[in-house]
Amino acid sequence: MKHELNDLATFATVASERSFTRAAAKIGVSQSALSHTIRGLEQRLGLQLLARTTKSVAPTAAGAALLKELAPALDQITRAINNARSVRHRPAGRLRIVMSRSAAVMVLLPRLTAFAEAYPDIVLDVVTVTGPVDLVAGEFDAGIQLGEYIQKDMIAVRVTKELRLAVVGSPGYFASRNIPRKPKDLNDHRCIGLRLPGGPYRWEFEQGRKTVTIGVNGPLIIDDTHLVIQAALAGAGLGLAYEEQVAEYLAKRRLIRVLEDWTPPIPGFFMYYPSRHHQPAALSALTNALRLSQQ
Repeated sequence: MKHELNDLATFATVASERSFTRAAAKIGVSQSALSHTIRGLEQRLGLQLLARTTKSVAPTAAGAALLKELAPALDQITRAINNARSVRHRPAGRLRIVMSRSAAVMVLLPRLTAFAEAYPDIVLDVVTVTGPVDLVAGEFDAGIQLGEYIQKDMIAVRVTKELRLAVVGSPGYFASRNIPRKPKDLNDHRCIGLRLPGGPYRWEFEQGRKTVTIGVNGPLIIDDTHLVIQAALAGAGLGLAYEEQVAEYLAKRRLIRVLEDWTPPIPGFFMYYPSRHHQPAALSALTNALRLSQQ
């Protein structure tokens, strides 16, 4: 089929130019190669498509009829190819992006207005999930994820500084409870669990060379850190969230932070996507808008 389309397009060019010389120059092949292509097409169709003399070339009746049917289809194919090529150079089209809700709120939303104004022809189709995602299997163009979860064969671009987790509880919760001083003290507290695809997240702590992992217990397990924060504000128990997410509540004393010296920085969020030689202009635009150096 590809061979036939090429030959038909060649025939249309010769018929339009009414000259093998001009058609060969336009296509970028030799006249002899062009003549060979047309002869082969005529033999396969069993029709003479072009009448030739030493001075002129013109479609036969059969050639003119074929050209009449062929021209609109070739024009449509040309437009489709040009539109596809424009994606490489013009920031436009739909990008399917996957990320956690936390990444959407902390990374994307603060820059969305400026990005939408700068690139009005780009549509971001965002899917929020909990946990790592296979971009290729999910047919996503890119994702935003914590650096530790990104596969090594992906291109990763830093979009935040290092982050820290914070263990927090409301003043009302601590009114009748002791402040935990070490991670193991969490065993005596109600904790709000965070569900990941593999099960509830085991809280991880580190101090110097010492690491501790705690399987916390409590009245609630949910899959979104923003809901964890709301539950902690309501006094349901201790919650674990990103420091940036609870900074305002800490400043207003609506939440109290504990075990701060056990929560060292983690790598932070990265935008990632499969390695590709011909990256769409829309994806390049989004990458440049979100990368840390632009913030």
